[in-house]
Amino acid sequence: MEVDDASAAYYRSLSGSLGDLLRSVLQDTPEGVVMRQTDRRCPMWRRDGLCRIHAELGAGALCQVCRDFPRISHDYGNFVELGLELSCPEAARLILSASPEAMTCQEISGGSAPEYDLHTMAVLRESRAAVLALLQDTHYSLPERLAAMLVYSSGVEGALCGGALPACQPEALLTSGKKLASPPDVSGFLDFYRRLEILTPQWRSRLAQPVPGAWFEEIAALARYGVQRYWLQAVSDGEIWARVKFIISGALLVNLLGGDTVSTAQLYSKEIENDPENVAAILDGAYSAPALTDSHLLGLLLRDDDVPSSAFKNFKKISKST
Repeated sequence: MEVDDASAAYYRSLSGSLGDLLRSVLQDTPEGVVMRQTDRRCPMWRRDGLCRIHAELGAGALCQVCRDFPRISHDYGNFVELGLELSCPEAARLILSASPEAMTCQEISGGSAPEYDLHTMAVLRESRAAVLALLQDTHYSLPERLAAMLVYSSGVEGALCGGALPACQPEALLTSGKKLASPPDVSGFLDFYRRLEILTPQWRSRLAQPVPGAWFEEIAALARYGVQRYWLQAVSDGEIWARVKFIISGALLVNLLGGDTVSTAQLYSKEIENDPENVAAILDGAYSAPALTDSHLLGLLLRDDDVPSSAFKNFKKISKST
């Protein structure tokens, strides 16, 4: 974690056990001062989940990164998008309890010329608006909306390579999606996440004993959050398809784990979104992992839960014996 220079100097001046601990974990790097983590956790976290700096010195003693949390920003040069971090419990409640019309990010004007290709950003902004409208279209079930988004993303990536941006027409997209869908393997999908880095025993337990839930509209809000946060980031590399799989697989995972949707989504964010290694593994897996192929994700989304597939029955047996 980055620590601004003023905070680093203050921390190193402190006396007592807190000062000793801070001096032991602060490290100078060519990019600035960082606080080394312990077992992938901030060393200032207490067992009760509270921050030791905040508890002993007050909110004013927090470094800039921690003062900003849960606010996040993405600077695109001529505009900046401001949002909230899902891993914060209160932010998660606000993000997932919002009405479909509510936006989880705000745009403000920036002060520098963009360094990206303007056509690429135009395609991404137009396609993102289309997808956000799609996710609000309750004429279709939420799994159908996500399936249509996945199929649409392939056309968006084509447009980023110079083709025409296709129309976001749910009926046509779903027709294509149903043709591509393969029998779902829920166990294989969960095994992919079990092989990622796991930060807490709670997450390990949730992955081992999932309780598939209903497709609540809170999960639609989770997908909107993902679209708003990650869609425009494809301006750097044109890889919108992998990011859409990241968003959709996250929604699928939260649905399959069940429980309180807000709490499950917040834990997912802490374990997946906030771990760069896990994010990279999923983005890479979008191109190579069997669990994240288009056909498999579409099969998971469009499965008939009234007549579960043999793979889904096997998953239920496995989860009961775990």
